[in-house]
Amino acid sequence: MTNSDIENKWNSRYLEREVESRQVSEVLEQNQHLLPRRGKALEIACGLGANALFLAEQGLEVDAWDISPVAIKKLDQYCSRHSILINTQVCDINTHTIDAEYYDVIVVSYFLERKLAPELIRALRPGGLLFYQTHIRDKVDDEGPANEDFLLARNELLNLFSDLTTLVYREEGRVGDTRQGFRNRAMLVGMK
Repeated sequence: MTNSDIENKWNSRYLEREVESRQVSEVLEQNQHLLPRRGKALEIACGLGANALFLAEQGLEVDAWDISPVAIKKLDQYCSRHSILINTQVCDINTHTIDAEYYDVIVVSYFLERKLAPELIRALRPGGLLFYQTHIRDKVDDEGPANEDFLLARNELLNLFSDLTTLVYREEGRVGDTRQGFRNRAMLVGMK
């Protein structure tokens, strides 16, 4: 797929959704007690900005990036109506450079580009936190992508961010009673 194809795909999905129906990712919601009281935060592949809005509500200065102009426009309009300050940007994270040691918090939810792992680590300030959650290959149902390029292998998230101190990691896959628990996904909170 070309960048244009990817942008068009996400634009069409976001045309049908509203910011008000947002859902904060579990990794952030369950571990919000780890967030700093202030600082700079970035949500990558933010979509309609559920995590970015949550971070702003916690008092952080937030940047939110996505490839979809439709998503960013909807997020901007929501922020304007509710007097919320988020610095949004339409960008392709694969071609965009993140400043080194610039962020106290980075959140990535349901986006997987393995080659970005070193750049995300570099972008964190010492003591900075990465909140990451995405789909795994060891799924119990059809939730998430079918293409294995967009699914994590077992413990892959730990390996990608092994230079960080792991504070939280969860990946249950098909172990035990698959009707309960955190299935189809892995989550990590790592500290630089």
